[in-house]
Amino acid sequence: MSEAGNLGPQSLETGKAAAYRVLARKYRPSNFSELIGQEPMVRTLTNAFATGRIAQAWMLTGVRGVGKTTTARILARALNYKTATVDQPSVDLSIPGEHCQAIMEGRHVDVIEMDAASHTGIDDIRDIIDRVRYAPVSARYKVYIIDEVHMLSTQAFNGLLKTLEEPPPHVKFIFATTEIRKVPITVLSRCQRFDLRRIDASALVGHLSSIAAKEGIAVDDEALAMIARAAEGSARDSLSILDQAIAHGSGTVSAEAVRAMLGLADRARIIDLFEHVMKGDVAAALAEFRAQYDTGADPAAVLTDLAEFNHLVTRLRFVPAAAADASLSEDERRRGAEFAGTLSVRVLSRTWQMLLKGIPEVQSSNRPVSAGEMVLIRLAHAADLPTLDEALKSLEGAAPLPNGAPRANAAPAGNGGSASPVAQTRMPASTGGGAQTMRLVETQPAPAAFVPAPEPVAEAPAVPVKSLADIVALADANRDMAFKVLLKRCVRPVRIEPGRLDVTLTDDAPKMLLNDLTAKLRAWTGRNWLVSLSKEEGGQTLAEMETTKRENAFSDAKSDPTVAAILARFPGAKIIDVRIPDVPDVEEAEADLPVEPAADDDET
Repeated sequence: MSEAGNLGPQSLETGKAAAYRVLARKYRPSNFSELIGQEPMVRTLTNAFATGRIAQAWMLTGVRGVGKTTTARILARALNYKTATVDQPSVDLSIPGEHCQAIMEGRHVDVIEMDAASHTGIDDIRDIIDRVRYAPVSARYKVYIIDEVHMLSTQAFNGLLKTLEEPPPHVKFIFATTEIRKVPITVLSRCQRFDLRRIDASALVGHLSSIAAKEGIAVDDEALAMIARAAEGSARDSLSILDQAIAHGSGTVSAEAVRAMLGLADRARIIDLFEHVMKGDVAAALAEFRAQYDTGADPAAVLTDLAEFNHLVTRLRFVPAAAADASLSEDERRRGAEFAGTLSVRVLSRTWQMLLKGIPEVQSSNRPVSAGEMVLIRLAHAADLPTLDEALKSLEGAAPLPNGAPRANAAPAGNGGSASPVAQTRMPASTGGGAQTMRLVETQPAPAAFVPAPEPVAEAPAVPVKSLADIVALADANRDMAFKVLLKRCVRPVRIEPGRLDVTLTDDAPKMLLNDLTAKLRAWTGRNWLVSLSKEEGGQTLAEMETTKRENAFSDAKSDPTVAAILARFPGAKIIDVRIPDVPDVEEAEADLPVEPAADDDET
């Protein structure tokens, strides 16, 4: 939007040059078509206005500088849009209406803007509640725009709830916040929520380029890409940096000036540093890092750029079309694609993790240069190390057989013996065959080592387990009384075989009972067990079986004529225990029952 447009600012002093306005205010969007990167929200509002389904409150959220307050003003302008031919809410704001300029300049009487950061109390909300009953002075709707709404106190939110749920038909609320998680869910449920997205770097480059053309400023494409990356998706931040760069360069914006102003490193030199690190060349990496620091680059910014390029290489490996991003330089496209075809995902992921841990160390260190150099040393050293799976494969392929027996796949003696484990798993970068590092490792003969055969270890004899009662007996023999109680009370047997146990559990069983049972069976029986949770119903627990057995014994005792006569002869007498003498035949008959002998019962 040009300052000379219908909605442009008027001169503050008649007959004098207008005061300079920063680019972020001068080119502030005034209608939905000028919003950048917010197409989903614009589409929703367009359909809502076209069908008359206009909400009573909106919640706009997003990072700083994506246009929350500007969008709120445009929405207020759309609600109160009125021209000579149009007198209804509209998202087509190409022709300025009666209230448009006053609303966009924040001075309309019926559009009340409040900063919740400085009006956090319940008294400020009471003032709004008292005024919403009155009709608007000149506009169609009275619109309340509350910025940084998450700063309101709990009492203020509670006082707003009733009015927000049932506002008068002439009142609309628009909230904006950068901390959506701090807004109570009771408020969010009464609003339509729009998440304003970060603006893509390529879209910011195009936006900055058009503004530079309107201002008549010569700007390098590389400088625009650096500004877009530094803005991190914020249109306001990008325009503020561009404004600063124009002043820094006296009307021209060059990549060198922006780099020096922001303390950034040259992207081409970042790629050189990345190459030195991936080759494992510590001396070259440290020299390049020190050279960038001497030219004004911040150590943490250098490592951050290194992490970004590492991410770019990883992304290009899976999405080659990402090279078409307008914010990338030619070196980043070409050399990034080369690295993507050479380095493996394992190495790139490891480098990414190490950089993520190293950048905070540099930022918090009182000697950032030294901390940055130590991070680079770790990276270069790790570039020469095999990954975990490579190391395991190397050990499996290089471990000598007992008594020095020759290996079937050993190299012939004429070739100098077998290569070292590291040399067997390395490929040079020039092969492009999925090498794990870029560093070349020379093969060296490994001396034969004699390893005596390990002495056989006698395994503990396996303990037979045929029923759940056997497991309970093992717990009792190992004096694990607490686990014995859990087994009897919580486990329902389904199937038991040598080395396998299928069970179901009661509702009050501990979550780790199956894991504990597996470990204890291995320790008690001397063999591995597969303990699984079955979907079948399962039988009774041992505790339930003991209870049933006891109830049957009590019932049989009451039916006995002698016991019945005793109970009848002595009123108030009752059976408190039933004990059956040990009979060999009975023991043999009940040997397979998963219950404990009556003599071990603790009940009286």
